[in-house]
Amino acid sequence: MKILLGNGIMTSEGDLWRRQRRMIQPAFHRRVIDGFAALIAQVNEEYAVRWEEMAARKEPVNLTDDVSAMTLRIVLRSIFGDDLERLETQIGANPFEVVAKEPARDLKFAYKFRSLTRLVAQTVQRRRRESAQHADFLGMLMAARDRDSGEPMGERDLIDEVMTLIVAGHETTAAALTWAWYLISQHPEVAAALQAEADRTPAGNLGLDAAESLGYTHQVLQEALRLYPPGWLITRRTLEDDELGGFPVAARTDVFISPYLVHRHPSFWDEPEMFKPGRFAVADAEERHRFAYIPFAVGPRHCIGENLAMFEMLVHLQKMTSRFSLTRATDDPIELEAQINLRPRTNLMMTVKTR
Repeated sequence: MKILLGNGIMTSEGDLWRRQRRMIQPAFHRRVIDGFAALIAQVNEEYAVRWEEMAARKEPVNLTDDVSAMTLRIVLRSIFGDDLERLETQIGANPFEVVAKEPARDLKFAYKFRSLTRLVAQTVQRRRRESAQHADFLGMLMAARDRDSGEPMGERDLIDEVMTLIVAGHETTAAALTWAWYLISQHPEVAAALQAEADRTPAGNLGLDAAESLGYTHQVLQEALRLYPPGWLITRRTLEDDELGGFPVAARTDVFISPYLVHRHPSFWDEPEMFKPGRFAVADAEERHRFAYIPFAVGPRHCIGENLAMFEMLVHLQKMTSRFSLTRATDDPIELEAQINLRPRTNLMMTVKTR
């Protein structure tokens, strides 16, 4: 991960991590996230048009590829704003498309991805020369200042955080939506309830508050994240001698925590293998152990982009279920691929019908 992302907030530790986290946190304030509502709606609309055209031709949709490309488009535009189009014109294509098109996560991919840091550095340097204001994540990170020293992020730190946002902001959201659509396609009653809620939603772009008010859609996403958390394995390292479950744990010991296993543990969940969105109704959720559900991790290092990711997914499901019905194009069994993220081993192909 360090080879891939450098010292971004997913991999850094100690004082560097604390400093960077404090500087980045304001960029994920609810007001800022709400400001991306038009962008999220626009990109979803582009894919809705694509799905309508494929439905008319009776062509199956590669759901895995489409949500991957869609979420990458959203995260890149939220980071670079209008500079993304400039980079695409300069290169002749989206220079970051390797993130969505290259499935392997190995040293070869890491090398390709890290080579893109020069484009980020060029964009930063050009913005500094122009001194213009930009309402995107790169602009916010460039404007961030350490609360103690008043200093901005160093060049290397800034680039590492941008690269981290690209990967972390794309892959987990894409995997979560793929699993959500798979589960919805297997449960017609859930699809019908989602469509009914989408039909009751007023037309127009959904803001953050409106998206979060989609109670049933939220429960479906929470249940999909329970059964198939993209971050299926979390690692932590003990700072000093401790005890865990009655066992002594020495300092500097790596501790592995699997949300996938915790989320399916019968001590915490009734019928844990079943897809039951209603288990996330308020009454049920209040009785649950607070650490029994950790798709975005927990504690100081919980996912900084949780609200943005949920916002994207809520808007996507609302918009698409209001216009389409999706069913699996094949009956092939789904196999898990547990690498950095948990995702299906093969692409999820869907038959799309307009409503």
